[in-house]
Amino acid sequence: MSTQKNFIPPPMPILSRVIGLREKADLLSGGAIDLSVGNPIDPVPEVIVESLKNHDLARPYPISAKYEEEMGEAINDWAQRQLKTAVQSSDYGICIGTKEFVAGAPNVLKLRDSSRDTVLYPEVAYPSYAMGAELAGCRAVPVAMDEKWGIDVSSIDPQDAQRALMMWINTPGNPAGGLDDLETVVQWGRENKVPIFSDECYVEFTWDGPPQSVLQHGTEGVVAVHSLSKRSNLAGLRFGFYAGDSEIVKYFRDIRRHQGLMVSGHAQVAGITALGDQAHVDVQRDRYESRLQRLIEVLSLIGVEAEMPRGSFYLWVPSPKKDSDELALQLAETLGIISVPGEIYGARGASHVRLAAIVSEDSLSLLEKRAQSA
Repeated sequence: MSTQKNFIPPPMPILSRVIGLREKADLLSGGAIDLSVGNPIDPVPEVIVESLKNHDLARPYPISAKYEEEMGEAINDWAQRQLKTAVQSSDYGICIGTKEFVAGAPNVLKLRDSSRDTVLYPEVAYPSYAMGAELAGCRAVPVAMDEKWGIDVSSIDPQDAQRALMMWINTPGNPAGGLDDLETVVQWGRENKVPIFSDECYVEFTWDGPPQSVLQHGTEGVVAVHSLSKRSNLAGLRFGFYAGDSEIVKYFRDIRRHQGLMVSGHAQVAGITALGDQAHVDVQRDRYESRLQRLIEVLSLIGVEAEMPRGSFYLWVPSPKKDSDELALQLAETLGIISVPGEIYGARGASHVRLAAIVSEDSLSLLEKRAQSA
């Protein structure tokens, strides 16, 4: 008789943790200000709205080949402009938003190489890296991070490296906003024959230096993953792309065709348009930079210190008493902020809370008034 346990999906981590905080925050006049989820609040850029008006795209199956050349040109032009590197037309694929790609990647790679069973990922990270490993029946092994929240490949156990199917990095990182030493990470991956998958969805919100990508270090053994959700306020449209190692990318594209993971025609056209227009991204970048700085000032008024992240649009706020629940409760009761206790992202996060700079001008003004009167 089999002793294997059936998989029971856990609750979504953020939603299950903020219910009590919402109840406290709602007691303040004006109600709660929810900074828990990085859900865009700003308008979809008009240039993208115009591209969505061709309703004929909704009728047929979305055949990527119809836009393949144009999509390849858009991705390559964007990569040259923003990352100072090139993406060959055969070395990319598109996905239905990047979360489904993140959660499904270990299962695809396990089909490609059944001899390995381990997914490495940063010790403080987006929960979907570990969940993707679990869904594929793999070991999920966190990798230590340095004091600046960059991944430390020197800490990896050689036995874990031998068993590693892949390693996820996230740069700029969620939740801590760190930047990885990509040259070192890529070199480690090649030396250990471990594909490096780099989640770079916040790359255009890099505050410490120019945007960085694994693609700047050659494509052998690396795959970069990019999203339009944050840069273009298109989280609901579900469009992302992955690019890098020719063999790995082709394998993903072939498997995903059999899975029926097709990006809608509307999303493909909107994606081409969004990648070709940098002006709206510059506007959004300025919004997030200003909001992060103002949130830092608001927190300082109640004696809570926070620093500008090296990248991303999150504040990773240390608790003075090393207790994320206590700080999250203080922010809810004093400012009406709903934040995310940091242990959701890994045990080392238990002394921090995460705030997303998804906050309107009216809400920022209300936060400033509350902080001044606290």
